[in-house]
Amino acid sequence: MVVSPVRDRVSLNSRNAKRREGLPWQVPYHLAIIMDGNGRWAQERGLPRLAGHRAGTENLRRILRACVDFGIKILTIYAFSTENWGRPEPEVRGLMSILERVIDRELADLDRNGVRIRHLGRLEGISPRLQQKIRYAIEKTAHNDRLILNVAFNYGGRAEILDAVRRIIREGIPAERVDEALFSRYLYTAGLPDPDLIVRTSGEVRISNFLLWQGAYAEYYATPTYWPDFDKEELRKAIEHYSRRERRFGRLRQ
Repeated sequence: MVVSPVRDRVSLNSRNAKRREGLPWQVPYHLAIIMDGNGRWAQERGLPRLAGHRAGTENLRRILRACVDFGIKILTIYAFSTENWGRPEPEVRGLMSILERVIDRELADLDRNGVRIRHLGRLEGISPRLQQKIRYAIEKTAHNDRLILNVAFNYGGRAEILDAVRRIIREGIPAERVDEALFSRYLYTAGLPDPDLIVRTSGEVRISNFLLWQGAYAEYYATPTYWPDFDKEELRKAIEHYSRRERRFGRLRQ
């Protein structure tokens, strides 16, 4: 996929209103998912919380396949927030280890299947070895065009906005030049359209510091299903729900 500049929201809505070939409903171009409920999924089964996180990573494989089947072109997943550092140290270490193993185990297959990996967030604070693996995954898949997978890891929406402001200041850009289009170019998602649909699993309805700028006009969908159980059928329900929404971006109905 050739990454285009951030597009006008109205024209983007018009494009998304077209029905994908072979499907009876509208499909989001950019889907974002807050993958919640791994710990509770494990606890309800008498398992340690890390077992739930491992089950969540296994589930990602089938959701990637479902996104390709449905025609979704960009998937952004919330994998580890800046606030997650406050969790118990063994759980944090386990999450870092899980990501490292996922890269080692899945990267070749993702590359073969045309998935381009992008990292959203800060690399600072992550171990040098894991930083190196993240950079390698990004470089290895940079020319793939079937699906963009944004992994929000060590990510926070407020941190992203602060980082953008700091970069603008460092580059000496005059205040009068700063508009929405320019500001968007300094976000971690630079060059990508905003998400059309944000899904949160596990029944929670808060946004938890996720894509605060980009999600301004996204449609939201919350499901009680825990992330490890969120399968292709659950994704289909979310898309069908999305297809019934009328996206006006603050404007009146045409």
